[in-house]
Amino acid sequence: MKENEYSIIERNWATKDGEIDIIATKGDFLVFVEVKTLPNATPDMLQAVLGIHKQRRILKTSKRFLLKHRQYNNSYIRFDVIVIDMPGLPSVYHIENAFSELI
Repeated sequence: MKENEYSIIERNWATKDGEIDIIATKGDFLVFVEVKTLPNATPDMLQAVLGIHKQRRILKTSKRFLLKHRQYNNSYIRFDVIVIDMPGLPSVYHIENAFSELI
């Protein structure tokens, strides 16, 4: 991700509640990234894999990260998804701002 001006600060950051594959910064953004390898998937399968339960788990884990790393409290937060090897998409497909916290 460095080639796109991202600086990776954590990989596979885990708590008892979940894991975030990549945590990076880009400008004023702190980006939490979920990486999925889906060589036999369809768009419907991608939506199921990244359903509301998974999103809530990522959100909860990201909040724990922010509690432990207060230096990022003034950052904008974004949740991205990187899809690898899914038919019909580029071999590495980056979805910026793939989801946000539900109100």
